[in-house]
Amino acid sequence: MTEQPEWAPAGDAAPTPDEIASLWQVEHLLDQRWPETKIEPSLTRISALLDLLGSPQKSYPSIHIAGTNGKTSVARMVDALLTALHQRTGRTTSPHLQSAVERIAIDGKPISPAQYVATYRELEPYVQMVDAQSQASPSGAGLRLSKFEVLTAMAFAAFADAPVDVAVIEVG
Repeated sequence: MTEQPEWAPAGDAAPTPDEIASLWQVEHLLDQRWPETKIEPSLTRISALLDLLGSPQKSYPSIHIAGTNGKTSVARMVDALLTALHQRTGRTTSPHLQSAVERIAIDGKPISPAQYVATYRELEPYVQMVDAQSQASPSGAGLRLSKFEVLTAMAFAAFADAPVDVAVIEVG
């Protein structure tokens, strides 16, 4: 029997080799996108993507965790407190330590590799639409969505699909 990775969702079976291969494929696609440190800060692209998705971030209240140090620790504590109060939670943090699925958690547990891939595949046509619009528009400066922007939209969509009672979002 294959040992379950530490980042795998608790109680779930270990990811299959096919699920891991699909996860790596999606990560490779995301890694080809601009890092957020290489572009001018703008909400134009992410706003366009979220609009196309029906603004999933508006389907639940959010708690934003900002600051210089300790954001992930605070986000995890807030998530745990809300879970103890029987609230269904979504949490997004970055960076990840072992696997990209750690960046999106529901009820305190990372989403599965299969859910991560499925969420990306659901958003992919909309991501491509925003990329095309941005590249055709002078205001978009021809830039595609960054990896961070796509991951943020994936988290918001996963939270809306769950659905969660509240999202804990690490920012900055």
